[in-house]
Amino acid sequence: MEMNRTELLPGVWLNHLRSDKFKTACLSISLLTQLTRETASMNALIPFVLRRGCARYGDAEAISARLKELGGTVIEPAVRQVGEIQCLGFVAEIPETEKEDRLRPVCELLGELLLNPATRGGLLLPQTVDSEREAMLEAMRACAEDPAGYAVMRCLEEMCCFEDFAAGRFGSEEETRNIRYQKLSKHYRSLLPGCPIEIIYCGRADRKRLAAILRDTLATLPRGEIDYELGTEIRMNALEDQPREVTEPAESGAGRLVIGFRLGDCMEDPDLAALTVFQQLFGSGTMMDTHKGLLLAAAEIGPEGKEAAQAEIFEKLEAMRRGEIGDDALQQARAAAAAALRAAEDDLDELEGFWLSQILRGLDFGPAELAELCEDVTKDEVTAVAQSLDCDLIYHLAKSEEEAPAAPDITESKKD
Repeated sequence: MEMNRTELLPGVWLNHLRSDKFKTACLSISLLTQLTRETASMNALIPFVLRRGCARYGDAEAISARLKELGGTVIEPAVRQVGEIQCLGFVAEIPETEKEDRLRPVCELLGELLLNPATRGGLLLPQTVDSEREAMLEAMRACAEDPAGYAVMRCLEEMCCFEDFAAGRFGSEEETRNIRYQKLSKHYRSLLPGCPIEIIYCGRADRKRLAAILRDTLATLPRGEIDYELGTEIRMNALEDQPREVTEPAESGAGRLVIGFRLGDCMEDPDLAALTVFQQLFGSGTMMDTHKGLLLAAAEIGPEGKEAAQAEIFEKLEAMRRGEIGDDALQQARAAAAAALRAAEDDLDELEGFWLSQILRGLDFGPAELAELCEDVTKDEVTAVAQSLDCDLIYHLAKSEEEAPAAPDITESKKD
């Protein structure tokens, strides 16, 4: 599946994947902006507000009726964090048939949603902004009630406390609560001229025809000085000489242990295949961000289980650092990594997300090519990744039976 990349307008790129294997096409449009604590929440709210109504289709009901006319096309708001780049926009799923071509009307609707929102006096509708703000706050609270997700979020917040990465893709509750329609309207208008825009399409449509349609539908997009300096700060080493420890009480559910590592010197020239196979070998409880250079190892634990779980994680890492990796285990990890990547080529959502990530890395090879690289990863390459890791923070979400000491004040002990 070959990716073709075309610049439609200044800073607006179409990434086209031609495929006949799907009955539904995927079309996403993402505005890229630097993630900051001050603007993350406003950025995240914008697609949800825009999806509620545009000049031509004034409310969610009218938009739903139009989508039904378009054969059950689905358009959803999308807010993603790729390293320290925030990606906001829409993802459309378009049923493709030989009898009816829905591509142009769907592109026109996407253009309407993005560029011509429902307004009053030139401002976004206050009731829509208030409603979506409260919905986003409710979603944030729901995430905080999930012990596993909360523990991961808190580990990242503490681990990256001096970095904008900690803001997260939706920002903070405090910043979200302060959003009002006047402020959001001004911010939305300021975003459009300077954001690079990435459009990803996977389906049967001809690339030149799609490019022509998108140029028409985005013709009124304001373009100013494009911010091409977007990027992610990668910290190679832990914040302090010894891993920091943070323990907090769990209000409900099981305790959680999350150990956060910096990927270290291997991020100077990241080997995605070796990192992917290493993650497979290290265990199912690991999460890796190869844009930011982070790895988390998480485990559910009982009241007395922290020390044992922590010791098990470090013992496994030390064994891998010594090169104690069995041939069968390595082969299984290579095969599992390759199989997961090849499966992504059969899932439109996975495929679109993979390519957005690759585009932001500046890479042009797809899941199948990365799968082949994973199959050739050596024991020495995996060992090198293990030796590069630097433990930064140990986060413990403690059961109520356990005493939770206050989080340490690290503001005066930052390590270069």
